[in-house]
Amino acid sequence: MTHHSRLSRRVFAAAVLCTAALSAIAQDKYPSKPITLVVPQAAGGANDAIARVLAQKLGEQLGQTVIVENRPGAGGTLATGTTARARNDGYTLLLTADSAHVIGPALYKNPGFDPVKDFAPVAPVATAGYVLVAHPSFPGNNVAELVALAKASPGKYSIASAGNGTLNHLIGEMLQKAAGIQLQHIPYKGSAAAATDVVGGQVPLSVQSLPSAIAFIKAGKLKVLGVVNEQRVAALPDAPTIGETLKGFGQAPWYALFAPAGTPAPIVAQLQAEVARALEHKDVVDKLATVGCEPFKGTAAQLAALVQADLPKWSRVVKETGATVD
Repeated sequence: MTHHSRLSRRVFAAAVLCTAALSAIAQDKYPSKPITLVVPQAAGGANDAIARVLAQKLGEQLGQTVIVENRPGAGGTLATGTTARARNDGYTLLLTADSAHVIGPALYKNPGFDPVKDFAPVAPVATAGYVLVAHPSFPGNNVAELVALAKASPGKYSIASAGNGTLNHLIGEMLQKAAGIQLQHIPYKGSAAAATDVVGGQVPLSVQSLPSAIAFIKAGKLKVLGVVNEQRVAALPDAPTIGETLKGFGQAPWYALFAPAGTPAPIVAQLQAEVARALEHKDVVDKLATVGCEPFKGTAAQLAALVQADLPKWSRVVKETGATVD
């Protein structure tokens, strides 16, 4: 072998090593390109509002654009399934509601994902206020009056939801069971569409997240019959909870960040730290408050435990209420 060919081989080997080293450095720096934040619900709802507040702050902190991508359908299970199968490199993340993540698997025979095995929990993000609202012309002004009206005329009154299998659908079913009443469920494609039709008087009732309903409530276009959460919400301190009338009734809907399973642990840890940092900012807290939401601080391990605890709980609710997605 000539001296020239040996030298060429050495130069080539050095170039390969240099490229590998540069590649490793590039991989170590996360994020080095925009991140997609998948929201498995339509724009205008609680999850969308929370995602946009978080995306803006994470983008500032990470020095990269965080793009919110709404992919509604099948109670959030469609986008959850596709995100589970996305590349686990930290550039496709899921900001989801408990409805899609732990209720969907109980409602759908084949939701298209396993909520435990297919995801790496990153961090809880927020809880949202939920309310039972009515068109101003509805004859009842509170839960007790609604129950009396519905018992006098079973099936007469309809209730709009964001779609089959969504959280507000399930809360509506739970309300009917707890009160011993019968309402006619009308599913829409998203919270915003359902709220718009209640405002327009096409449907008298709906369970809504505060981000979807608060502007209408403040404008007097919707009236609050009761707050779904276990405690009264800061955005509507005078509105009583449904549990004040129907003892034991109450839910605290949560929203959280997940990555596809197998996402490198250092990236998950970095994201968890960035979410915790974001939730400490006053502007984030204030923006969440304006849409009736509050920060929900916690670790990846606490989020994993929450999912494990909620799966059997919601499975039981689905069985007890007889809720279906047909």
